[in-house]
Amino acid sequence: MAQSERTELSSRAEAALAAFLAERPEDTRRVTLRFLAPRDEDEFVSLVAASRDLHHPWMFLPNNPRDFQIYVDRFDHLNAESLLICVRDTGAIAGIVNINTIIRGAFQNGSLGYAAFAPAAGQGYMTEGLGLIIRWAFSRLALHRLEAQIQPGNDASRRLVERLGFRNEGYSPDLLFINGAWRGHDRWAITSDMIASSA
Repeated sequence: MAQSERTELSSRAEAALAAFLAERPEDTRRVTLRFLAPRDEDEFVSLVAASRDLHHPWMFLPNNPRDFQIYVDRFDHLNAESLLICVRDTGAIAGIVNINTIIRGAFQNGSLGYAAFAPAAGQGYMTEGLGLIIRWAFSRLALHRLEAQIQPGNDASRRLVERLGFRNEGYSPDLLFINGAWRGHDRWAITSDMIASSA
């Protein structure tokens, strides 16, 4: 993709996100969202280091400038997006949610990856932020389905998706290559119909 096209897609996405956030009632805004950007490198890498024990062995995020740049470049607003959940009052990054492998056509699906960061963990920011991102994905990205693959034993991740209404769709052995081995995952999903019926 040409840099000019990437810049245009990014500008359109930023405008759409601003409009989406402006529609929220003021009293529901404990968190806000913004797209991951190169300017976040120092804070992000520092938070990854501070969250090593929280993330291990479930999640491995970039922990140095070179890997961070490669990571940011993956998110093109066509095939994947990366959104930061930030504490509204301070702007501090509380967590990250990636909508990966966006597939259009008859599927209209995205695969979620997410992580809280240790300084803000356990305060409900991920629940509020991921709930907001689900609505973003269904209303503005026009997706129909979001999936979350969760390793057995990752109870915090399982509880998060359960709180938000995901359904368990079974177990897939050797699904993803993580930390040097193929790991089985429980498959969880939510669809736009499920959100509409609970509204």
